[in-house]
Amino acid sequence: MKAKSYLSLIKFSHTLFALPFAIIGGIIGYQNNSELPVHETIQIGFAALGCMVFGRSAAMAFNRYIDRKIDKANPRTITREIPSGIISEKNAVLFILSCIGLFILCAGMINKTCFYLSPIALLVILGYSLTKRFTFLCHFILGLGLSLAPIGAYLAFNPVFSWIPVAYGIGVLCWVSGFDIIYALQDEQFDKSQNLHSVPVKLGTRNSLILSILVHAIVPVSFYFASTLQVRIIPNGLFFWIGYFIFIALLTYQHLIVKPKDLSKVNLAFFTLNGIASVLFAVFFIANYLVHLIF
Repeated sequence: MKAKSYLSLIKFSHTLFALPFAIIGGIIGYQNNSELPVHETIQIGFAALGCMVFGRSAAMAFNRYIDRKIDKANPRTITREIPSGIISEKNAVLFILSCIGLFILCAGMINKTCFYLSPIALLVILGYSLTKRFTFLCHFILGLGLSLAPIGAYLAFNPVFSWIPVAYGIGVLCWVSGFDIIYALQDEQFDKSQNLHSVPVKLGTRNSLILSILVHAIVPVSFYFASTLQVRIIPNGLFFWIGYFIFIALLTYQHLIVKPKDLSKVNLAFFTLNGIASVLFAVFFIANYLVHLIF
């Protein structure tokens, strides 16, 4: 029961948003540095997965801890683990510190570059939780945190700068920021009453949806730019383009079902469609990569 509570605290299922892009970044990094011995490749893979899980767990738990009083005042979030007392504040802090320690340990097991950059990554992913208190740009800080997934995974296997994971990272930043703006529409009135900042508070429902569309319009451009760069490493075959267009289709569909006067499908757009989009994009990317290896 306790383990289930902690998994719920960190919304472990939401790992699907960033993990597929971490896998993509890792594959590109590995293919660009394929001289790595097998045993080292496996070690790096598990350590990178550990960074992904522990970093995100620390960030999500920290967010829940920092927002515990806000969540207790919000009817939508009052049943969350900390405000409801399922997980004590002390245990939440111990969990956060444990995840931070394990994140740094895993980064150190990868290479010096990842280890030295780990405090910066933590600053971004933990700092997001404070931003809604002073800026409506908080959604973009969240997007920045998740954009580190493809970049960090690439650096794990190939610790040199490349525009390919950066291009994917920009796409992830805009993708996450756009759907987080949509998700924040649910709390527009509550956030106003608590003097919290968000795009919906700043711009209102209709303009927030327009901004979300504009931000999401950057995503296919970024992914396409990344694809033009990666052809030297992994040619873009049929499977890649199938995944690319499915992702764009699902991205577009969520804007068709969420309307200014009907927010009933916000959770469908936020949880289901975005999770499916990222997983399918990664699945077709991997399929394309395997075809490239075999043929």
